[in-house]
Amino acid sequence: MNKLRIRKLGVLSIAKIYAVMMLIFSLLIFVPYGLFIIILSLIGGIGAGSQDGFAGLAFGGGGIVMGVVVMIVFPLMYAAFGFIGGAITALIYNVLAGLVGGVEVEVENVA
Repeated sequence: MNKLRIRKLGVLSIAKIYAVMMLIFSLLIFVPYGLFIIILSLIGGIGAGSQDGFAGLAFGGGGIVMGVVVMIVFPLMYAAFGFIGGAITALIYNVLAGLVGGVEVEVENVA
Protein backbone atom coordinates (compact mmCIF):
# COMPACT_ATOMS: atom_id res chain seq x y z
CA MET A 1 0.00 0.00 0.00
CA ASN A 2 1.29 3.39 -0.98
CA LYS A 3 0.28 6.63 0.65
CA LEU A 4 -0.14 9.68 -1.52
CA ARG A 5 -0.90 13.23 -0.46
CA ILE A 6 -3.00 15.63 -2.49
CA ARG A 7 -1.15 18.90 -2.05
CA LYS A 8 -2.82 21.01 -4.71
CA LEU A 9 -5.98 20.87 -6.81
CA GLY A 10 -6.37 22.29 -10.29
CA VAL A 11 -8.79 25.17 -9.78
CA LEU A 12 -10.16 25.15 -13.32
CA SER A 13 -10.59 21.37 -13.45
CA ILE A 14 -12.48 21.30 -10.13
CA ALA A 15 -14.63 24.24 -11.26
CA LYS A 16 -15.55 22.45 -14.50
CA ILE A 17 -16.47 19.26 -12.65
CA TYR A 18 -18.66 21.19 -10.19
CA ALA A 19 -20.35 23.01 -13.09
CA VAL A 20 -21.18 19.80 -14.94
CA MET A 21 -22.41 18.08 -11.77
CA MET A 22 -24.67 21.03 -10.91
CA LEU A 23 -25.97 21.14 -14.48
CA ILE A 24 -26.90 17.46 -14.42
CA PHE A 25 -28.50 17.63 -10.98
CA SER A 26 -30.45 20.76 -11.84
CA LEU A 27 -31.71 19.23 -15.09
CA LEU A 28 -33.03 16.28 -13.09
CA ILE A 29 -34.98 18.70 -10.92
CA PHE A 30 -36.01 21.53 -13.24
CA VAL A 31 -37.08 19.64 -16.38
CA PRO A 32 -39.88 17.76 -14.58
CA TYR A 33 -40.73 20.94 -12.67
CA GLY A 34 -40.94 22.95 -15.91
CA LEU A 35 -43.15 20.30 -17.51
CA PHE A 36 -45.36 20.39 -14.42
CA ILE A 37 -45.70 24.18 -14.75
CA ILE A 38 -46.59 23.85 -18.45
CA ILE A 39 -49.22 21.18 -17.83
CA LEU A 40 -50.84 23.06 -14.96
CA SER A 41 -50.89 26.34 -16.89
CA LEU A 42 -52.61 24.68 -19.83
CA ILE A 43 -55.17 23.01 -17.57
CA GLY A 44 -55.78 26.31 -15.78
CA GLY A 45 -55.89 28.19 -19.07
CA ILE A 46 -58.58 25.94 -20.46
CA GLY A 47 -60.62 26.29 -17.29
CA ALA A 48 -60.23 30.08 -17.14
CA GLY A 49 -61.13 30.62 -20.78
CA SER A 50 -64.13 32.19 -22.38
CA GLN A 51 -66.82 30.38 -24.30
CA ASP A 52 -64.58 29.66 -27.29
CA GLY A 53 -61.58 28.64 -25.12
CA PHE A 54 -59.00 30.67 -27.03
CA ALA A 55 -58.63 33.39 -24.41
CA GLY A 56 -57.89 30.76 -21.78
CA LEU A 57 -55.24 29.14 -23.94
CA ALA A 58 -53.62 32.53 -24.47
CA PHE A 59 -53.58 32.92 -20.71
CA GLY A 60 -51.96 29.48 -20.41
CA GLY A 61 -49.29 30.49 -22.91
CA GLY A 62 -47.56 32.53 -20.22
CA GLY A 63 -47.18 29.36 -18.20
CA ILE A 64 -45.63 27.62 -21.18
CA VAL A 65 -43.04 30.38 -21.48
CA MET A 66 -42.34 30.22 -17.76
CA GLY A 67 -41.99 26.42 -17.88
CA VAL A 68 -39.47 26.64 -20.73
CA VAL A 69 -37.56 29.38 -18.88
CA VAL A 70 -37.42 27.17 -15.77
CA MET A 71 -36.10 24.24 -17.83
CA ILE A 72 -33.37 26.28 -19.59
CA VAL A 73 -32.35 29.28 -17.48
CA PHE A 74 -32.23 27.70 -14.02
CA PRO A 75 -29.92 24.80 -15.01
CA LEU A 76 -27.57 27.28 -16.70
CA MET A 77 -27.59 29.46 -13.59
CA TYR A 78 -26.87 26.44 -11.40
CA ALA A 79 -23.98 25.45 -13.68
CA ALA A 80 -22.53 28.96 -13.41
CA PHE A 81 -22.88 28.92 -9.62
CA GLY A 82 -21.31 25.44 -9.55
CA PHE A 83 -18.34 26.70 -11.55
CA ILE A 84 -17.83 29.62 -9.19
CA GLY A 85 -18.33 27.43 -6.12
CA GLY A 86 -15.91 24.81 -7.42
CA ALA A 87 -13.24 27.41 -8.09
CA ILE A 88 -13.65 28.90 -4.61
CA THR A 89 -13.57 25.42 -3.02
CA ALA A 90 -10.37 24.47 -4.87
CA LEU A 91 -8.71 27.76 -3.93
CA ILE A 92 -9.60 27.29 -0.26
CA TYR A 93 -8.35 23.70 -0.35
CA ASN A 94 -5.04 24.80 -1.89
CA VAL A 95 -4.51 27.40 0.81
CA LEU A 96 -5.42 25.02 3.64
CA ALA A 97 -3.40 22.14 2.17
CA GLY A 98 -0.37 24.41 2.21
CA LEU A 99 -0.94 25.02 5.91
CA VAL A 100 -1.82 21.52 7.14
CA GLY A 101 -0.35 19.26 4.48
CA GLY A 102 -3.31 18.13 2.38
CA VAL A 103 -5.38 14.96 2.26
CA GLU A 104 -3.65 11.59 2.45
CA VAL A 105 -4.88 8.83 0.16
CA GLU A 106 -3.88 5.20 0.45
CA VAL A 107 -3.56 3.43 -2.91
CA GLU A 108 -2.74 -0.10 -3.98
CA ASN A 109 -1.26 -1.34 -7.26
CA VAL A 110 -3.49 -3.96 -8.87
CA ALA A 111 -2.05 -5.85 -11.80
